[in-house]
Amino acid sequence: MKLVIVSGLSGSGKSVALHTLEDLGYYCIDNLPAGLLGALVSELSGASNPVARAAVGIDARNLTQSLADINDTLEDLQSRQIDSEILYLNCETETLLKRFSETRRRHPLTYDGLSLAEAIEREQQLLEPIAQCADLSIDTTQTTLHQLRDLIRERLVRRGDNSLSLLFESFGYKHGIPVDADFVFDARCLPNPHWEPELRRLTGRDQAVCDFLQQEDSVEAMYVSLRGFFEQWIPAFAADNRSYLTVAIGCTGGQHRSVYLTERLAAHFRQRYPGVAVRHRELS
Repeated sequence: MKLVIVSGLSGSGKSVALHTLEDLGYYCIDNLPAGLLGALVSELSGASNPVARAAVGIDARNLTQSLADINDTLEDLQSRQIDSEILYLNCETETLLKRFSETRRRHPLTYDGLSLAEAIEREQQLLEPIAQCADLSIDTTQTTLHQLRDLIRERLVRRGDNSLSLLFESFGYKHGIPVDADFVFDARCLPNPHWEPELRRLTGRDQAVCDFLQQEDSVEAMYVSLRGFFEQWIPAFAADNRSYLTVAIGCTGGQHRSVYLTERLAAHFRQRYPGVAVRHRELS
């Protein structure tokens, strides 16, 4: 049985994640008390027609009484040979405040006179233990609903059993660093196609930009260095049963240099690892 535990901050996209998994054939249950997780797994896996894939939504409200037991529950699932993993959705506070304001939804922890900002902070504290043991964390601050659905399909569903899901992501420093990246590399020291008028509106996926960057020795040197680094260390992560690895490469605007390097690295490692995905945060 494959079990995905979906958790994260209210307003970060948990419902979207569960709906996406449900559309992909998962048996989904939202807002389950964490203390009932073991009993649910027994019910679903021991039935006459056992469920092959299930997803469970757990939020701060039903973790408050059982936070201390969450690690014990996960260890119990592992001992029962249940293939389980945790998907944690995060989001910056300012974006959450804006989302709740726009939708006029009530935050589930706004009680006892807590303001919305205080409720978000309280929820972050409550969910910290499960965030720390998450297998995959996704920051949805700058992610649309469609992008989140695509990420879940690519990383959770299409990676295959027991394989490493490797995401190469480009971004622009002027829009902030991705907080869910395992590795962050800075390409701002490289020659910038932005200063070439005929290349300014193009991206690192366009051939003219690729030709420009391929002529620069420093660009090739950075690509070779990054490729060599990950050729050495990706196998170590895979051998350590790591399921997910996110590599973020940034330049000033996330349009040219970072996109070019991301595409080249993904193309190289896709030959060895089937679960390679690409995301260009500023181009989506």
